[in-house]
Amino acid sequence: MTGKHTKPKVIISSVDAERLENLIGSLTSKSFPGKDDLEAELARAEVVAPEDVPATVVTMNSTVRFEVDSSHEEFCLTLVYPRDVDASGEKISVLAPVGSALLGLSRGDEIEWPKPGGGIMKVRIKEVTYQPEKAGEYHR
Repeated sequence: MTGKHTKPKVIISSVDAERLENLIGSLTSKSFPGKDDLEAELARAEVVAPEDVPATVVTMNSTVRFEVDSSHEEFCLTLVYPRDVDASGEKISVLAPVGSALLGLSRGDEIEWPKPGGGIMKVRIKEVTYQPEKAGEYHR
């Protein structure tokens, strides 16, 4: 039975899990306020070998197409490590609250997204348009 507050299942590749644990270990809670949230996501995740990650799951460096519930507007973002964030507006750091929430989710899952200027909107993962594991890039 899934309740309103049940979090979607999270699947993470062992390569991502190891890299994220190393990243978290190098940060202080002061420099990364969302550290506890990301650690909680990792703790509840099902960790699988990179080649066993389903193609519909959001992994590190995946590009995801979203749909905004209320407007049916679509947008794409790539989930990246902090060092790979640039000014394009097309990437989101795994250290951002929404970034850590995205990791390990699957096509069809919904999350709440902060609106620019305040408030929350619901967005649904429509498609993982690029996933390194699906492309055979297991050790990126």
